[in-house]
Amino acid sequence: MGYVIFTDLDGTLIDHDTYSYNAAKPALAAIKENSIPLIFCTSKTRAELEEYVKEMELYHPFISENGGAIFIPEDYFDFDYLYSKKLKNYKVIELGTSYQLLRDVLTEIRESASLDVVGFGDMSDEEVSEDTGLALDSARLATKREYDEAFKLLDEDRADELRELIVSRGLNYTRGGRYWHLMGDNDKGKAVQKLTELFRKSDPDVKSVGLGDSQNDLPMLQAVDIPYLVQKPGEIHDSTISDSRINRVEGIGPVGWNRAILKLLSSK
Repeated sequence: MGYVIFTDLDGTLIDHDTYSYNAAKPALAAIKENSIPLIFCTSKTRAELEEYVKEMELYHPFISENGGAIFIPEDYFDFDYLYSKKLKNYKVIELGTSYQLLRDVLTEIRESASLDVVGFGDMSDEEVSEDTGLALDSARLATKREYDEAFKLLDEDRADELRELIVSRGLNYTRGGRYWHLMGDNDKGKAVQKLTELFRKSDPDVKSVGLGDSQNDLPMLQAVDIPYLVQKPGEIHDSTISDSRINRVEGIGPVGWNRAILKLLSSK
C-alpha cells in the first residue's frame, strides 16, 4: 500500500513564527527514502511554493492558494487527464476565481459597508514583510496572488457582517493562522480530491494522508483517508475543529508533523 501526503505549510510543516521546518527533517528524509509524494496544499502562492519545491527538492504537484489551482509537472503522470492550461512546465487545473475579481469585490464590500479591511493588494511588499515577519523577498512572492486574496479585518466585532457580505456576492472565505482569505468556489478539500483521483489512476490502493493546524485545513483533512491535526502555539489544538475522525497529534507545528509521519511510516 502506498501513500500520498498532503500538507499545509504555515503552522504545520513550518513553524508559525520562525518559518523553519528543521524539526520535521527526520520525517522529510523518511518520506523521500520511501518515495512518497509530498503535496503542498496551502494558502501560499505558486511563486512561494516554487521556492519550497526547489529548496526541499520535492518535485511533485502542489496546490496553491487554498485550492485555487493544482500545478502538475508536465510529465508527472503517464496518462492523459483534463487540465485548464499549460503554464511554464506545468499542466494547471484551475478551480478558483481570478484574483482581480476578488480584489474588486473586496474593495466594493469595504467601501459600501465602511469595513476596515486591508488586503495584500492594498499593501506594499515592505508592509507585507513587516506584517507577516517574512523576509522582503519572501513577502514579494506572497503578493503574487492568482486565486485568493489574503486580508485582515481590523474590527473583528463586524466579522459576522463581513461573512454575510461575502456570501451574498457569491464568494467564499476561510480563516488561516494569520489572515482571512477571500476566494471563489474552491477549497483545499476539492483540490485534494481531484489530485487524489489522478494518483489512484496509477495506484488504485493509494491511501491519502493530510496534515494541518487550522480551520482552513478542515476541508483537506475531511477529504483524506488519514487526517492529522497538529498543535498551535500554546500546545493547543484548534478548538473550532471537532471532527472526531481527525487524529490529534501532540507537538506544535513541525514537531507534531514529524511525530505523525514517523509514526505512520513505522506502522506500514
